[in-house]
Amino acid sequence: MALETGLKKQLTILGSTGSIGIQALEVVRNHPERFGVEVLTAQNSWDLLLKQAIEFQPNAVVIGNPDYYSRLCDGLEKYPVKVFAGEDAISQVVDMEGADIILNALVGYAGMIPTYTAVSAGKRVALANKESLVIAGELIMTEAAKNGAFIIPVDSEHSAIFQCLVGEDPRSVEKIYLTASGGPFRGKNRNELEIATIDDALNHPNWKMGDKITIDSATMMNKGLEVIEAHWLFGLTPEQIEIIVHPQSVIHSIVQFTDGSMKAQMGVPDMRLPILFALGFPERIPTDINRLSFLEYPLLTFEQPDRELFRNLPLAYQALEVGGNAPCILNAANEIAVQAFLERRLPFLGIPAVIEKCLEMMPHIQKPGLEDYITTHHQTTEKANQIISEQLWKY
Repeated sequence: MALETGLKKQLTILGSTGSIGIQALEVVRNHPERFGVEVLTAQNSWDLLLKQAIEFQPNAVVIGNPDYYSRLCDGLEKYPVKVFAGEDAISQVVDMEGADIILNALVGYAGMIPTYTAVSAGKRVALANKESLVIAGELIMTEAAKNGAFIIPVDSEHSAIFQCLVGEDPRSVEKIYLTASGGPFRGKNRNELEIATIDDALNHPNWKMGDKITIDSATMMNKGLEVIEAHWLFGLTPEQIEIIVHPQSVIHSIVQFTDGSMKAQMGVPDMRLPILFALGFPERIPTDINRLSFLEYPLLTFEQPDRELFRNLPLAYQALEVGGNAPCILNAANEIAVQAFLERRLPFLGIPAVIEKCLEMMPHIQKPGLEDYITTHHQTTEKANQIISEQLWKY
């Protein structure tokens, strides 16, 4: 789906009160001649959603938790903003005609159905919800192709790969390297991870992200999910996707071509850059975001990830190789395990243990449809909770 350059684009931002959504609205605020807001959605943060709605005057807002519907209505009574509530409404608003781009900044499974709905409607999707393609990549990419939808990644790593591939023949790609910062536990040993606290895990050295994504970075599940996402976005085999630890987070990812040459996309670690690229593509919109100075980074280093200590990474490759609903199981188990860790019901190293147990115990479906993915998610959620409550996991 091509958009004419130079025209003001209307955005639907799913998850506008989260980290990506807030930064996307900063992009809109800094470029009012380029972007307007059609719809904003949030799950529970009705008070921030109210402030955003008053400032940006969208056509509509959606609060996923109906308990806050009346408060939002009261706050917006004097404004020409429609108010909706409920999970179904979040999926339904992506089909509204006024939006040129759907920015899916939801976290986890919650983003999958809206992505599927958006591509079924032939929309352009700026995708920050990597779980959409992890859970149902084949289904979503097939639906996008059938309806002329266009998916452009917002994740810094996949944005980097996308940028490196512009103008290139996809058949000339030999391998891609997705870079990882190493997170807060880079260089730690097993004994240190056994006693890792929530504060330790949330102390990311380079990026400001929500709790779920920050924990995924600490366990390296974030990279595992990105491997699966890259497989579907760029049509690559697992063998063509390699993870490399790059602590400075300056090189966001690399493409290696069949002639031996390589392209890397670089920049300061600032999520506003890939957000702006995704919203503005094919244009590059001038910005005053800090420029990368090589003098501030005289040494760029690279390491192999520790796959034995950070077991989520090989588990993600395993799920991708098995295919079918295995990545959906992986994602659902991870969401429950991460939440249990944040609630102090599970130690840090228990996260991959729960995921591995779910992959062993849940039934495999080789050719799942949409309802199969939904059922798999809910059944895995129940199984993961059972494993945690009965302490059936071990590491």
